[in-house]
Amino acid sequence: MISMKLLLMIIAGSLAIGNATLPAANAATPSPAPPAKADSFTLQPGNFLLNGKPFQIISGEMHYERIPHEYWRHRLRMARAMGLNTIATYVFWNVHEPEKGKWSFSGDADLAAFIRTAREEGLYVLLRVGPYACAEWEFGGYPYWLLNETMDGRPLVIRSTDPNFLRYSSLFLDRIGKECASLQAGSNGGNILMVQVENEYGSFGKDKVYMAAIRDQIRHAGFTVPLYTADGPDLEIGNNAGLGRR
Repeated sequence: MISMKLLLMIIAGSLAIGNATLPAANAATPSPAPPAKADSFTLQPGNFLLNGKPFQIISGEMHYERIPHEYWRHRLRMARAMGLNTIATYVFWNVHEPEKGKWSFSGDADLAAFIRTAREEGLYVLLRVGPYACAEWEFGGYPYWLLNETMDGRPLVIRSTDPNFLRYSSLFLDRIGKECASLQAGSNGGNILMVQVENEYGSFGKDKVYMAAIRDQIRHAGFTVPLYTADGPDLEIGNNAGLGRR
């Protein structure tokens, strides 16, 4: 039976913790050493190889667009303190091209800055470029204006080989490549280890030609690191498009 005095002490301690002031987003605490320069990142059966040596990815999810950029470093330090060595993040098309042809890569949308900050905090990155994301985000990350696009009187069809859709997705992915392809592992020694193609497409469709088209667009955008998909264990759509599966 807990005593009344002890109970009051526990309550008082809980209140003190609950009212404690959080550290400032950019508190002057030392950053961990940056991760090893990734001169190469490759796959072999049963292993990831970083600079030719087996490497275990310990990853958590963090979406930069959902966090005020002033707090990125704080959140990344928390992730590193949990024991993570890698952060996976979605790239939402409607954040970066909210209106057709009008690009946004500053403030909370500064993708390259987020990736660089992750490196400064000792973290690699898995880049989930879509162009479809889902993530419980509006329209799965697609910009609304795609719904207004037509070709020869036909409405644009998302997540398909519709030439009109692929034209816009290619422009988007090329723009993402311009922002951060230079931050990938390989000759640049960056911290992007892999790039994800689409997201959970096997639960939506079976068009391997579409998946291959998106794969080729990502390659065209300048990403040379390994590509992968995120699908259920019984879905082979990604593998059949020449991709690994997460």
